[in-house]
Amino acid sequence: MFASLKEQPADKILALMQMFKDDPREQKIDLGVGVYKDAQGHTPIMRAVKAAEKALWDVQDTKTYVGLVGDVAFSDVMIDLLLGKTLPRDAIAAAATPGGTGAVRQAFELAHMANPDVRIFVSDPTWPNHLSILKHLGIEMVPYRYFDAESRGVDHAGMLEDLSRATAGEIVLLHGCCHNPTGANLNMVQWQDVIDVLLKTGATPMIDIAYQGFGDGLDDDAAPTRLIVKSVPETIIAASCSKNFGIYRERTGILIVTAQDTSLKGVNQGTLAYLNRQNFSFPPDHGARLVTMILNDKTLRADWEKELEDTRLSMLSLRKQLAEALQNASGSNRFGFLADHRGMFSRLGTTSDKVDLLREKHGVYMVGDSRLNIAGLNAQTIPILANAIIDCGI
Repeated sequence: MFASLKEQPADKILALMQMFKDDPREQKIDLGVGVYKDAQGHTPIMRAVKAAEKALWDVQDTKTYVGLVGDVAFSDVMIDLLLGKTLPRDAIAAAATPGGTGAVRQAFELAHMANPDVRIFVSDPTWPNHLSILKHLGIEMVPYRYFDAESRGVDHAGMLEDLSRATAGEIVLLHGCCHNPTGANLNMVQWQDVIDVLLKTGATPMIDIAYQGFGDGLDDDAAPTRLIVKSVPETIIAASCSKNFGIYRERTGILIVTAQDTSLKGVNQGTLAYLNRQNFSFPPDHGARLVTMILNDKTLRADWEKELEDTRLSMLSLRKQLAEALQNASGSNRFGFLADHRGMFSRLGTTSDKVDLLREKHGVYMVGDSRLNIAGLNAQTIPILANAIIDCGI
C-alpha cells in the first residue's frame, strides 16, 4: 500500500531553517521563518502569558474536554478583540481551532460544504500554505493581482479588476492586516473599494488575520475587518493568537462566521461544531484559556497591550533603520517602501538568483521570493544586511 505514496515537496521555509542551522558561519542572518524575535534573537514568552499560566496552575482542577467549539468565553473575548461592537452577538458563530492554520483549513472546508463548486480568489502573492491547503483539498484557486513589483505597493486597480470576476457563492480571501508575504496594505479608502466590488458581485469575503496589533495597533489593524463585516451580508474570519500573544506552540486560533441575517446563526454554529468533530473533535484549550484570562483581567490585559505595542514599535523602528541604511548605502530612496510596509514581513521584489547570492555570499537567509522577516533584524545586523543587498545588485 505505502509503496504507492509519492514523495511530497519539502516545505521551503522549513528547508531554509535547516540550511541556516547547518551553515557554520558565525556571521549569518535568519530572515526566513515567520516568528517574532527580540534584539537577542530570542522569541520570549510575554509577561501577561507567564502571569496567566501561573494563575491557571493554581486554579485549574481538571483537564476534561471543554466542548466541540471550545470555551464560549474564548469566543466572546476574541469576537470582542476582532469585531468590537460592530455586530450583535446573535449574528456571529465561532469555534476555537488548532491555530490560525486550523481556522483557515476549516474555513475552506466550510466554503466547500456551502458550494461544492466554490472557487477561492487569493492574492498574488499570498501565504504559501493557503495554496498548499487549497490544492490538497482539491478546491480551485484563482489568483488576483495584489503586489506591484515596481512600486512594492498594492496594485489596487489590478486587484479590483480581477475581483470583479468573482461571483456569488465564491470566496475572496483577504489579509486583514500586515499582508504576508509583502507587508503592503490597503488604506481604508481602498478597502471600501474592495467592499463595493464584493457587494456588486455577491462574492463572500474570507479574512485571514494573523497579526492584529503588529501593524498600526489593535483597533486600527481590526478596522478593515470591522468595516467588511458591517458592510457585507456574510463574512468568514480566520484568526490566530500565535503572534500577538506569542503562543506559537499552543496552537490557538478561532474561526468566526458572521451573517447579518441572524436566523442563520444556528446552522452556522452547528456547522462549525460539525467540522471540528470531523477533523479533531475538541480544539486545544491551554492557549485559548490563557488568552481568555488575559483579555478578561484589566491588569493582565493592560500589560499585554503594553508589551504588544512595544513589539509593534520595535518592528517599525527596524523598518525605518533598514530603509535609512539602504538609502545611505545605495544613494537612493528606492527602498523607502520598507518603512511604509507593516507587520513582520516585506518583499524586496528581487529574483530568486539574487536571494541565493545573498545566502551564499553573505549568509543572509530569506525565502526565495525575497520575503524577509523584519523581526529577525537588530541594530547590529541592519548595516550588514543593507551592504549585502547593495553588494548583490538588488
